[in-house]
Amino acid sequence: MTNHYVATVPVKFTDTDGQERTRFQSVGAMFRNTRNGDGSEFFSLKLDFPVAVSELVMFPPSAKDPQD
Repeated sequence: MTNHYVATVPVKFTDTDGQERTRFQSVGAMFRNTRNGDGSEFFSLKLDFPVAVSELVMFPPSAKDPQD
């Protein structure tokens, strides 16, 4: 199981064939954390920069993403 997810912002665009598509721009990472005392889990979202968006989408890292 991965210990983090890639935080992205969906960006809609029109390709050269006129089709509307969505790409995902990375903006940070979300980490799963466990409390030592009771074992409960929580998540931390770390943004690379301030963003003014209404939606963030989390994905597990792909094999091509650099490992930090």
